Amino acid sequence: MFELLGERWRPQHWRRRLLWSALTALVLALLVTLVWLAGRYEASQVQSRLERDAADAVGDIRSRLTRNLQSLQALQFGEPGPARWLQEATVLMRERRELLRIEWRDDRFNILNQAGTPYRPPVFERLGRDSVQSEVAQACNAARRISGPAYSTSYFVPMTDGLGLEVMELCLPLASAGVVMGYLVATYSLQDVLDDLGPQLTRSQEVSFTEGDGTRLAIRGNARRGSRVFSAQHLLDLPGTTLVLRIDSWRGAPDLFPNVLTALVTAMSIALVAILLLLGKDMRRRLKAERDLADALAFRKAMEDSLVTGLRARDLQGRITYVNPAFCQMVGFSAEELMGQSMHAPYWPPEFADEYRKRQAIRLAGNVPPREGYESVFMHKDGTRFPVLIIEAPLINAQGVQTGWMSAFLDIREQRRVEELSRASQERLQATARLAMVGEMASLLSHELNQPLAAIASYATGTQNLLNQGAHSPADIRLAMHRIAEQAERAGKVIKSVHDFVRRRDQAREAIAPRLLLDAILPLVNLQARKLGVQVQIRLAPDLPTVLCDRTMVEQVLLNLARNGMQAMDQPEIRRRVLTLEVQRAPADARWIVFSVADIGPGIAPEVAQQLFTPFFTTKAEGMGLGLSLCRTVIEQHGGTLAFDSNASQGTVFRFTLPAGPAA
Repeated sequence: MFELLGERWRPQHWRRRLLWSALTALVLALLVTLVWLAGRYEASQVQSRLERDAADAVGDIRSRLTRNLQSLQALQFGEPGPARWLQEATVLMRERRELLRIEWRDDRFNILNQAGTPYRPPVFERLGRDSVQSEVAQACNAARRISGPAYSTSYFVPMTDGLGLEVMELCLPLASAGVVMGYLVATYSLQDVLDDLGPQLTRSQEVSFTEGDGTRLAIRGNARRGSRVFSAQHLLDLPGTTLVLRIDSWRGAPDLFPNVLTALVTAMSIALVAILLLLGKDMRRRLKAERDLADALAFRKAMEDSLVTGLRARDLQGRITYVNPAFCQMVGFSAEELMGQSMHAPYWPPEFADEYRKRQAIRLAGNVPPREGYESVFMHKDGTRFPVLIIEAPLINAQGVQTGWMSAFLDIREQRRVEELSRASQERLQATARLAMVGEMASLLSHELNQPLAAIASYATGTQNLLNQGAHSPADIRLAMHRIAEQAERAGKVIKSVHDFVRRRDQAREAIAPRLLLDAILPLVNLQARKLGVQVQIRLAPDLPTVLCDRTMVEQVLLNLARNGMQAMDQPEIRRRVLTLEVQRAPADARWIVFSVADIGPGIAPEVAQQLFTPFFTTKAEGMGLGLSLCRTVIEQHGGTLAFDSNASQGTVFRFTLPAGPAA
């Protein structure tokens, strides 16, 4: 029985020993891991401190170089003479040991003046300054290119005592009114730059400038040797060159027993609590993140559903990956019908399908569409065509990689309808203004027609008297009839000019000579000019081309400006009244023709000038306030500008531009 129990106990014993062995191994592994981690932590702390020292050292060097640069820039202020410049440069060299030489050069790199350090023999005594002219030219060319100070790469300069120095050049352009007049070149000693870091940094460390392959250029400090080496490197990025600052520190290995005790106490006391706290905190953060994500998704869904702007997303192959309800309502197709569509979208009109496919291929090739968008035509599911404004932008994921295109669509049918109503209203306003202008001229017409009608009546009465007396000759009768015909033709021309102006409805733009525009309005202008005693002068530059314009509207602008100018001169104190109509090429751009209407009236008051083009603003008791506003609208529709200015002598001149057409 005991033998049977012993046989049963042996497997359990071996299993228990195996379990304890496994547990012991796990504990030992944990302890070894904790000790190793503690050592790594201490090493990381040492390395971190060394990295901070390197960063601080680079910051100190950069600050010192910046102060030196400011001091060097002060040498060029006031354009001092050579003697004063040399005196100030010598003082600067005594204060800054890292500066070996300062040179004042002209724009061809010729040395005008120079000062050397008092702490060393002349640096370039052995090989001469011309041997390193290439480094100086390199730094100065870089300085000219970036319009600021620039440094050269470091180079070695042998000395007369058999040693040498690693130096670099700083070039500072001296500019006046944006033109480089010369350069200020300063030579730095890399060894002296390191020497100024201070004893607290180099007492237990070795600081050096190195090249990219590890070659040391200058070394400072003599660290104590130990069993472990820590190194840190930091880039000193300067305009024109980059140096590597390296700090080496020798430290002893971390102590074993303090780390073991710390690891054991820390691990046994807070491990379980920390794990439970971290798990609880992580669970709460996860639940909060899930709730926030659900809220964000619900908010985005509600926002997308409330938009009236259609949204569509496509991948890089052109397949539709997302549409919002507004887009589905716009085109009449459900999201299921649109998802995955690529080469032929069902909302493309068949007559534009080929053009849209080409445009989509251009877009998928990476061409960015205009930011302001472009117009297109879509087709509703019921076949209705409607215009849309499309705005597209690259679709970027969280990693910054483009995954497709996001498009926004605006149904602009209502906008087009409003534009048509506005255009029709504008045309009615223009027609009303033109008719109002003709109404104002009715009194002038009656005055002008009285003269030819009175002459016709007089010649007719004289002819009748001759016929009644019986004593007449055929020559007298023919002369009287000829006079009657002349006066009738004169009256007909006056009436026809007004009739043509009112009845003309042609809105097409045409190429027309500027002289014809003036000839069309001159009869109407002369009517008012004769009544007001105004002399009308016409000035046309030679070889003027035609202008592309709506003839009726431009004639209305000219007539309105001419009438305003003549009314401005209708003042008792103005004896000499001259209205000048001038046409010439634009001085700055020959593609435009400038029309000007100048008067010699009292001018425009400043408070009136601010509202001159405001609709319904007028200074006339019987005016409508639409004339100048409509004139500006007409000119801007032609792509030109309408402005006014004071006349050179007296009065006001209005100028507007029209695009030039082919030669007359």
